[in-house]
Amino acid sequence: MSELEIDAVVFDVLGTLVDEPAGIRAGIRELDPSLDDPRVEQLLALWQQHIDREQRRILDGVRPYLTSDVLDLEAARLVADAAGVDDPAAVAALALSGRRLPPWPDTVAGLARLAEPFPLIGLSNASRTALLGLNAHAGLRWHQALSAEDARTYKPDPTVYQLAVTVSGRPPERLLMVAAHAWDLRGAQSLGLRTAYVARPVGDPPTSSDGFDLHADDLAGMADQLDHAYGSIRRVIGGARVGLRRAPWSACSW
Repeated sequence: MSELEIDAVVFDVLGTLVDEPAGIRAGIRELDPSLDDPRVEQLLALWQQHIDREQRRILDGVRPYLTSDVLDLEAARLVADAAGVDDPAAVAALALSGRRLPPWPDTVAGLARLAEPFPLIGLSNASRTALLGLNAHAGLRWHQALSAEDARTYKPDPTVYQLAVTVSGRPPERLLMVAAHAWDLRGAQSLGLRTAYVARPVGDPPTSSDGFDLHADDLAGMADQLDHAYGSIRRVIGGARVGLRRAPWSACSW
């Protein structure tokens, strides 16, 4: 594996930086506070299955592109119907729960630390409007936040990752994609981005056939790895010799 020389870090958002199931779960409880835990989990699974299925249908060309806002509203209607709730206002409130997702405990501090040496780019399947809301709710700070809406498709379509390449003005191999989902990192690899897997309880772990550049238990661990490899220092991490170079445009403001 070649040396890892990075000019910017690209982050997945949903699941990697925010606990998406926790936010949807909270919305379901608000929809009907009488629901017990097993029923809440059933309804959460119904929501997730709908989003996964419909995004896949869009990727496969079976359905025209629709923003995450539309898919969330569809999922909210399905959940409300299953829960026996027919209040349109309650359904609309549930649909917006995807914008009220709590950050993982290490997220805010991890982003602040990594923003010192690198420009940070958020890259999410959430719509532009949803991304604005969840960034504000979770306290996420970026140099740039990009939505798959601009590509009119969803990750892992390579055109979504191309958004980050275009905005950065750097070749793909100079960008490090960070995600808790192996499928997301594989999509980034298909365009030539370097990859870092961060473990999360709701993520998609790598398989034995995956070859990601970095692995960490949390953002602090990943930042430690990058710190140890920064500048002229060379360090063996996960069997690869890693060297990082500060990007000349990394001092941009929030």
